[in-house]
Amino acid sequence: MNGIVRVLIVDDSAYVRQAVRQMLARSPFIEVVGAARDGEEALELVEELRPDVVTLDLNMPRSDGLDFLRKQLARRPVPVVILSSASESGELVVRALDAGAVAVVQKPTALATEKVFGIADDLVATVKAVAAARVRPGGPAAAPRGPVPTPRPVRTDVLVIGVSTGGPHALKRLIPQLPADFPVPIAMVLHMPVGYTELFARSLGEVSRVAVAEARDGDVFRPGLALLAPAGYHLSCARGADGRAVARLGILPMDTPHRPAADVLFRTAADVFGERTLAVVLTGMGSDGTQGAAWIKAQGGRVFTEAEDTCVVYGMPRSVVEAGLSDRVVPLDKMAESILGAL
Repeated sequence: MNGIVRVLIVDDSAYVRQAVRQMLARSPFIEVVGAARDGEEALELVEELRPDVVTLDLNMPRSDGLDFLRKQLARRPVPVVILSSASESGELVVRALDAGAVAVVQKPTALATEKVFGIADDLVATVKAVAAARVRPGGPAAAPRGPVPTPRPVRTDVLVIGVSTGGPHALKRLIPQLPADFPVPIAMVLHMPVGYTELFARSLGEVSRVAVAEARDGDVFRPGLALLAPAGYHLSCARGADGRAVARLGILPMDTPHRPAADVLFRTAADVFGERTLAVVLTGMGSDGTQGAAWIKAQGGRVFTEAEDTCVVYGMPRSVVEAGLSDRVVPLDKMAESILGAL
């Protein structure tokens, strides 16, 4: 989006409303056009002010964040960034993402000034990135659950996926389309705050044919299992003492913009699986995955990227495409078909 991003802040705490206003004021490209104390007031202000982005607290009196999300996205889609504290229910955050929120920024539990303002850079970057996000009315549509032909494994030993902003929606459309007997292991990196990946993995598994779990150190990569990197840890591929491919979790390297990083997963997958690695880069801001995609290509593997038209934020896929590393650009609803055809 070009020009100024107009933001509405929704939070029942006057202190948080003021703190968020001051954080966003650090960017000359963001203007706070209003603030609401609950979902009911927010619905009125969105209609009156027509903001480009809404920042949303979930626990509020009268009308909470979920109620606002469902009503607002049914009326007129607008990108919503959840501001959630670690003390809030993780299930509530996952439900908000299912309802159509496009991103989550974690709000410190303690409201000490230095801690609150510690999220300023992340909040500003997220608000700017989602301003032009494509939001589906009423949240993401259910993924097709019709019969999917079982592929014949020929050229691929692992599927690795990197995704960020808009990722929960994208994964809930893609993974349920894969058959229960999917013939290769799946490893996924999703940029999400600490405390929510286990719940999201469980939620994704409930609507998928393949098994889905948050990765643990030492998990064996096996067909029909999708492992999701836990927030705060890199997910790597390695060979165990018995020669089997296993998951490794760690905090190194420390110099990546995100932990977990798709770059780390992709690079180690290429080291272990070589030319039989298939990577998929979905919606998200930034360029995570590009360096890893280059490593995969250098080993003879393949990289698919989500088409701009279906991305919530066309950042990560764009970076891979512009680097000349994408073998195929695919709309999200066709990605499962492309993956199955490439195995």
